[in-house]
Amino acid sequence: MTPADLVPLLAVLAVLTRELLWVSGIGIALSSLDDIAVDTIWLARVAFRRAPALPPEPERPGRFAVIIPAWDESAVIGAMVQRLLATMQHPHFLLFVGAYPNDLATQEAVRSVADARVRLVVTSRPGPTTKADCLNHLWRAVLAEEAGGGRFKAIVLHDAEDVVHPQSLSVYDRHMPGLAMVQLPVVPLIDRRARWVSGHYADEFAQAHAKDMLVRAVLRAPVPSAGVGTAIDREVLACLAGADNAPFDAGSLTEDYEIGHKIHAMGLTGRMARVRMADGLVATRAYFPSTIEAAVQQKSRWLTGIALSGWDRLGWGGGPAVRWMLLRDRKGLFTAAIAVMGYGAALLLAAQLMLRSQLGERLGHPLPPLLGGASELLPWFLLFNAALLAWRLILRFWFTSRLYGPVEGLFAVPRAIVANAINFLAAVRAAERYRAMLGTGGTEWGKTQHRFPTDGELARNG
Repeated sequence: MTPADLVPLLAVLAVLTRELLWVSGIGIALSSLDDIAVDTIWLARVAFRRAPALPPEPERPGRFAVIIPAWDESAVIGAMVQRLLATMQHPHFLLFVGAYPNDLATQEAVRSVADARVRLVVTSRPGPTTKADCLNHLWRAVLAEEAGGGRFKAIVLHDAEDVVHPQSLSVYDRHMPGLAMVQLPVVPLIDRRARWVSGHYADEFAQAHAKDMLVRAVLRAPVPSAGVGTAIDREVLACLAGADNAPFDAGSLTEDYEIGHKIHAMGLTGRMARVRMADGLVATRAYFPSTIEAAVQQKSRWLTGIALSGWDRLGWGGGPAVRWMLLRDRKGLFTAAIAVMGYGAALLLAAQLMLRSQLGERLGHPLPPLLGGASELLPWFLLFNAALLAWRLILRFWFTSRLYGPVEGLFAVPRAIVANAINFLAAVRAAERYRAMLGTGGTEWGKTQHRFPTDGELARNG
């Protein structure tokens, strides 16, 4: 094959490349403009304002029930509970840990913590069911406890791998009953042995919980629960429980996300509380998945529950701000596909530029310009997209640097590629998972394996 024989192929590839660049560029621009609208509100209403003063301490400390659902968590639940009990600076709380009758190892790990403030709750059915089903068992155990010890002020949600801040219950106590739900920031711990995968969670949560959730409050839109570090007013949860005494929907994969929307639909308010104490931000810290497979599994559950099943379950009700936030929550499937298409178009463009530079005049025929003629809009449109991307990466660096330091902030920039790849794989799996759900009508916990950090790891993460 001579260089001239490649001319028809290169001409077709040039047309294909331009079309891919236009399609992916338009999708990326739309998503970026949506993000910039949120950034603009944040800059105008949040970024340069002083943090609101903490509400005063209540006359009497409230009584809190911390509920922790656990399936196959024997490796972490003992250490988590022991640390919480040893560090929590609040006088009135009980821990309720849910375990399954066929998970004896987790039961034994909970029983090994000899403390009167711990209640082991064994579910009525073997596991795993759904996380929501386990939470409902814990709720009923809380009600049974109240029969002999008085009502709780709020129910606090945590997972078995969480590092709970010692001042967290005091922050909830100050904000309630003024708020129906209080969400503390989630700060993922970065596993230095898997910086690229575990770190992308840090980058995403750093922005979401320091910017996006605060913008939702400005817009009076629902603030979804992260499922951990969330306190819900006891009376509100009782209203959500209904006649079957089950406040968490056992048919949902993302019951935590949905409960924030339900509270908003009741005309009540949930908020993200960002509070800094002498030892730093009051937040929930935990290790997130450190392998691509585990991250894809976890994120596919989130996408299935929020973007697909959540579309069916919550619809598009509410005012303009609510619908806008629903659109943002559900655009993950779209943006994942568009991002990969954009990478493909960029690689195709680079390959053709390389071929053209190597073959040069040996082709014997002029080729159509890759980006169109000088009067066409595509080059300018790509420059516009590049400017939008630069802004997004600047913010990504800045938010990550605030929590983890400038080194991790620099890592956050190339980690965006890793995040896009994981999100695309998760979107594909979410579509498969949703199709299977429609066929069987069932859901499953789909949890990932966890590990609990050492004191040294916590210190290195700040």
